[in-house]
Amino acid sequence: MLIQKSSEWKEEFARRLEAGGPWDRWPLYQMAYEVEKDQLITEFSGLQAPKFLTNLKLLDHQIDAAKTVIEKMNGKAILADEVGLGKTIEAGLILKEYIIRGLVKKALILVPASLLTQWEDELNSKFFIPAIGCRKKNVPFEQYDFVVMSMDAAKRSPYREKIYEQNYDMIIIDEAHKLKNHKTQAYEFVKGIKKKFCLLLTATPIQNNIFEIFYLVSLLKPGHLGNVESFQSSFKSLQDDENLKELVNQVMIRNRRQDTGIEWVGRNVQTIPIKFTTEEKEVYDMIQQLKERTTVFANSFAMTTILKEMCSSKEAAYLTLMKMKEKAITKEEIDYIEEIVEKLANLEINCKAEKTYEIIQKANDKVIIFTEYRATQHYLQWYLHQKGITSVLFNGKFSKNKRDWMRRLFQDVADVLIATESGGEGINLQFCHHVINFDLPWNPMKIEQRIGRVHRLGQECDVHIYNLAIQNTIEDRIIDLLTNKIDVFEKVVGELDDILTNREDEPIYKSPSFVPNKSPSFVPNFQFEDFGMEDQLGFT
Repeated sequence: MLIQKSSEWKEEFARRLEAGGPWDRWPLYQMAYEVEKDQLITEFSGLQAPKFLTNLKLLDHQIDAAKTVIEKMNGKAILADEVGLGKTIEAGLILKEYIIRGLVKKALILVPASLLTQWEDELNSKFFIPAIGCRKKNVPFEQYDFVVMSMDAAKRSPYREKIYEQNYDMIIIDEAHKLKNHKTQAYEFVKGIKKKFCLLLTATPIQNNIFEIFYLVSLLKPGHLGNVESFQSSFKSLQDDENLKELVNQVMIRNRRQDTGIEWVGRNVQTIPIKFTTEEKEVYDMIQQLKERTTVFANSFAMTTILKEMCSSKEAAYLTLMKMKEKAITKEEIDYIEEIVEKLANLEINCKAEKTYEIIQKANDKVIIFTEYRATQHYLQWYLHQKGITSVLFNGKFSKNKRDWMRRLFQDVADVLIATESGGEGINLQFCHHVINFDLPWNPMKIEQRIGRVHRLGQECDVHIYNLAIQNTIEDRIIDLLTNKIDVFEKVVGELDDILTNREDEPIYKSPSFVPNKSPSFVPNFQFEDFGMEDQLGFT
C-alpha cells in the first residue's frame, strides 16, 4: 500500500481563510484557556497542592511548615515536629508542591523497613503520587520516578551503586536521627546521593549530644554550622546556646503540640521509685562486686549492662551471666558467677513486676509496657498470665504481618502489649492511654518516641505515663543523665513535653496485698513456655 501525504488540510485552511472561519468552537477555546491558566504559577509564594488533595484534611501547622520549607529554606530542611503531629503529611505536601511546580520529577524516599508500606500507601492514596515500594533486589527501581525504599536495603549493594548513578530532585529520609553518627555507613551513603532538595524527618534531632544536630545540619547545608573544630569550640559548652538555636532554626521546623491550635489531651507523667526486696538487693550487690572479683566484667560497659539487666529481671541478667561464665578464666571467677546464678534462681519476687501489676489493676484499661530485654518481655508475659491478664508481645524480630496482627489482637482482645524498643517507632496506638516504662533507656528521646505511640493526633483521652526506677541502683544514674540530656535538647531545639517528673521519697502506690507467684524455673537453655495469645485465648 502506497502512503501519500494528504493536501486536504491546505485546501480546508484556504477555504476558512477566505470565508473568515470558523476557526474553532469558542467554548472549547475557553476551556483550554482555563486549563492553561490554572497550570500557570505566577508567583513563588503560597501553595498550589492543597486544592488538588481532596483525600486529605491539612492542618494549619502542616501548611505553614510546607510554605516555610519551600519559600525560605529552598527545599532543604529538618522537619522536627513533636511525635504525632504529621511530619509525613508535611513531607508529602512539600513533595507534591514541587511536583506541581515542575521542580521535582524524580524522588527517593528512605524509611525504616517497618514503615515502607505505610509511606507507599500514603503517597499514593493521599497525595496521588505514583510511588512504588522497592522490596526485592531485582526491581528496576531506577526506571521509576518515585521510589520508597528501606534505608537498610538502599545503603547496600546492589542498590547503593544504582542509587549513586541517579540524579534525584528530592530525597526524603524518615527517622533521620539514625544518621546522627557521621561515621556510619548510612550517613556516608546519604551524603553521597546526588540531590537538589532534601528533607530529614525526626522528632528527636538531638538524642545524646549537640554534635548530632551538627551532622544532620551538615547533610543539608555543609558549613552552615562551621566545621567540627569551630563548632566544638563555639558550642560544646552551650554558653552561646541562643546563637546556636537561631542557626539551627534556619534549617529546622519544629511544631509543638501546644502551638498547633489543636486542643490536646493531657499527659500525666509519674516517675515511680521502687525498692528492691532484701533478696534482690543482695544479688544486686553481689553483681556490683563482679568488677573486682572477675576479669570478664572489668569492662565498664559489661558491668553497666548486667546492672541494668538485674534492675529489669533475673531472666535478663541470667543470660548475660551465663555468656560471661563461658569467658571466665579462673575457677574462682566461675564459682562466684555460679553463686550469683544460684541466688538468682531462688528469687521469688520481681519488685518491678509487682508494681506493674498494681498499675495495670488500677488503670483497668489497656496498657503498653516497654522493656529493653526480650528475656524480660517473656517473663512479664508469663507473670501477667499467672494473674489472669492477657498480653501480646511486640518486638523487632516479628515480620510486618505479625506486627500488624499483634497490634490488632491488642486493640480487640488483649489487655496488655509488651514491647521492646522497636515498638517505640512506626506504630500508632491511640486507642491505648497507659504506658509503663518498665526499663528506662539512657536516651530521653526514646521515651518521647514511646509516649508518642499514644499521645498523638487522634487520641481522645488523657494519657498516663509511668516511669519505673529502682532506688539506690544504676537507675538513679540513668534518671540524672536523662535530666541532663533533656536540658541540652531544650537549650538547642526547644522545650519538650513532660518526659520525667521529680522523684519522690516514697512510691506513689502502696503495694497490694497478694502472695507473689514464683518465677518459672531456670533451665540452661532458657526455654520458657510461650504464653501467647493462642494459649491465653483458646486460639488454635
